[in-house]
Amino acid sequence: MDGNVGNEEIIDLTIGFVKSKLHDAEGGHDWWHTQRVWKMARRIAKKEDVDLLTVELAALLHDIADAKFHRGDEELGPKIAREFLTDQPLDPQLVDHVCDIIRNMSWKGGIPLSDFRSPEMEVVQDADRLDALGAIGIARAFNYGGFKNRPLFDPDIEPQLSMTREEYKNSTAPTINHFHEKLLLLRDRMNTETGRKIAEQRHHYLEQFLDQFYAEWNAQDG
Repeated sequence: MDGNVGNEEIIDLTIGFVKSKLHDAEGGHDWWHTQRVWKMARRIAKKEDVDLLTVELAALLHDIADAKFHRGDEELGPKIAREFLTDQPLDPQLVDHVCDIIRNMSWKGGIPLSDFRSPEMEVVQDADRLDALGAIGIARAFNYGGFKNRPLFDPDIEPQLSMTREEYKNSTAPTINHFHEKLLLLRDRMNTETGRKIAEQRHHYLEQFLDQFYAEWNAQDG
């Protein structure tokens, strides 16, 4: 990196870029989602032996072009991130690393796209997955379901717990099914000790919510 440009300036430039790109994004994948992931990634990184700049840039750029909003194009996000990062005074290897993280960190049905792993990716992945748990995870799930005009729940449609990546991407199941097909699986997929501790509490909150939801659905509450 150019010695005249510090990490804080790079981060500030990245924040401005991401805000401009996500100004009209769906509410569960907007700037505020990115900000939460960035903050959580910094928190987790404090306990891990990682390069903080790589973690922060990957967290900020991880949803710059989420494939599900761009006709399933999983290379668009890394491409946009690379175009932005190569205009900054950054080491090309760091740019490659950030783009590899963006390309490989998302859920995609729980099936990895490649064997790529790094400590930095594990931190950002945990931060992103934590935002799909707890109260915010519930809010995001129903926001996206509403965005796609999906039913809340249909007791005749069973959750599919073993889907291919394509089946997961093309699913139109009710929102409650998503809890079983992804959200409740995240606790056991965390990479870091900090992530696991936070996920445990948020997972429990999801279970409590589902218990209440099913009780109300069946008029068995109160």
